[in-house]
Amino acid sequence: MDFKLAAKEILENVGGADNLANMTHCATRLRLTLKDPSKANDEAIKEIDGVVNIVNKAGQYQILIGTEVPKLYDEFEALVTDDDGSVQVNNDGESSGNIVSNIFSAISAIFAPLLPALAGSGILRGLLILAVQTGILSEASGTYSILNVASMSVFYFLPVLLAFTSARRFGASPYLSALIGAALLNPEFIALMGDTGNGATTSFLKIPVVLMNYNSTVVPIILSIWAFSYLYKFLDKKVPETLKLVIIPLISLAVMIPLTVIVIGPIGVYSGEAVAQVVNWLIERSSILTGILIGGGWSVLVSLGIHWAVNPIMINNVSTYGFDYIVPFTFACNFAVIGTTIGVYFKARNNKLRSFAVTGLVTVALSAIIEPTLFGLLVKNKKLFLAQIIGGAVGGAYLGLTKVVTNAFVFGSVTTFPAFVTDNASNFIQAMIGLGISLAVSAILAYMFTEREEMLS
Repeated sequence: MDFKLAAKEILENVGGADNLANMTHCATRLRLTLKDPSKANDEAIKEIDGVVNIVNKAGQYQILIGTEVPKLYDEFEALVTDDDGSVQVNNDGESSGNIVSNIFSAISAIFAPLLPALAGSGILRGLLILAVQTGILSEASGTYSILNVASMSVFYFLPVLLAFTSARRFGASPYLSALIGAALLNPEFIALMGDTGNGATTSFLKIPVVLMNYNSTVVPIILSIWAFSYLYKFLDKKVPETLKLVIIPLISLAVMIPLTVIVIGPIGVYSGEAVAQVVNWLIERSSILTGILIGGGWSVLVSLGIHWAVNPIMINNVSTYGFDYIVPFTFACNFAVIGTTIGVYFKARNNKLRSFAVTGLVTVALSAIIEPTLFGLLVKNKKLFLAQIIGGAVGGAYLGLTKVVTNAFVFGSVTTFPAFVTDNASNFIQAMIGLGISLAVSAILAYMFTEREEMLS
């Protein structure tokens, strides 16, 4: 794929830089917010080499590319960047969109750059636990300590990383934002809590301050940088150019760090914990029903491009509690997709369709990317889509029944199985059974629903 050419053709066919209100990308999609969606030429874009499909949902124009979308995005961003390094895209234009589309756009832009680090750290953590369980490593060894630090640092310093990506999304200085996040993790600040932990108090200019532990938190820093973006833009307009180097950082740090500690931080901690507790309460109350809904419905959310609304909850659970119940249900969906491709392969006689099924199987099994199979096969064939949904729902029900968890936020594939390795040895076994059920049920149904002369439309 010629990324430079593809980026140029996409920009031309979405109405040019003047029609862009915002742009970002996730793991597989170029996500654009268009001022006038009617200017986009869907058919022309679908014909561009490397474009798998187009999804226009939740206020975003999503162009499905695959795992190489970051390379395309780099070329796309270069096309709308001036010689001085400033991006021509008018982010303020997105405010005219509805609040739902703005939230989805922000979530994908903030978390997408961190997914490789989160996934890689999670897999390393699973392998480390496995090494301890099998006696290869001792928790008292220096090797374990070093690898443990390597696997857990991304979660501990998550506020710093999120500050940087949030700043890029909201239009603030990434480096000042990272400093705000780092201040919350400063040992001197943490020491103020003493042995009390969350809820300890101190004062700032005689204003009472409720202290919180912000390592591994998600919501507080995102809210803080969102607020900071307004202060930063105001200062950037009002402060003379000759004084910006000193005045903007001075005021930014002097205002935002106390404001975060006094107001924004505690609100963020409590609200984030409340959302996570509600979701986990629902799972505890009816884990089977939750497994059915998420295991069966995850592919529908992915097809609409709105699954990003759930991802932060999973990330927050892993960073806060060290495990998550929802990620296994997404595995059930992915393995149901694999099962569907297996059923199609063994029933269909059309070589093109069988070849596509094998390609989809390998892609999902190794990279957890279901979109090519989802849009290339399932969305076009409602019976096969139903087979996948049922398989994901049945497998999800079993995973919910057995309370399977993951130790990391990862995408569901064979390569991410170490995420199921926990201190509970049966967790991995139950996970394999649940995923096997998803695969088997969807494969059988897909075999039944596929016509021998089925064609790839």
